Amino acid sequence: MKKIFILAAVALIVAIGSKQYQQHKMTEEIAGKIIRFHVLANSDSQEDQQLKLEVRDAIGSFMQTKLSGVSDINESRQIVTENLSAIEEEAEKVISEEGYTYTVSARLARIDFPEKTYGPYTFRAGNYEALEVTIGEGSGHNWWCVMYPNLCFFNSTYEVVDEEAEKSLERVLTPEEYKSLMENKDYEVKFAFADLWKDITKAVAISH
Repeated sequence: MKKIFILAAVALIVAIGSKQYQQHKMTEEIAGKIIRFHVLANSDSQEDQQLKLEVRDAIGSFMQTKLSGVSDINESRQIVTENLSAIEEEAEKVISEEGYTYTVSARLARIDFPEKTYGPYTFRAGNYEALEVTIGEGSGHNWWCVMYPNLCFFNSTYEVVDEEAEKSLERVLTPEEYKSLMENKDYEVKFAFADLWKDITKAVAISH
């Protein structure tokens, strides 16, 4: 009996490890096909959080025209890189108009993100390429979306992913990758664990 349970535990660990490895690879593949847009507020004060959204809107309006019709990640990357100074200027204009003297910086970089949900899509924690705009100390809660493919700027609407935006995401991902964004990954692992353990205990019972 002890030997059976040891073998069962090993099988369970291997199965869960395999599931997590597959999810990790899927996350890496998705991360290689998208560019995120990340705005960090100076602080969590109500004023700084509101300023963050106004900076987001200004950059969004500016980049909407720049990225209109772009259907290639390399072209999108080039456009963002070429406009980093202009993006900072747009942000600085808003900050100054609102009476603040915060510095602002924009960069295109690989950034570690925790798991985040945008509309119906959940993006697993991982290292993603992103246009990151930091206001002042950058120590407040952030705002983010997916810049390429365009989930951010359709009709200047945020937080709601419309049908056109969904289609743009489907075009750059495989069906499996797209489907994975709609699933709760934590529950996936828990259910896989529960189902496998149920099968193992059933097999042990039958063996006796």
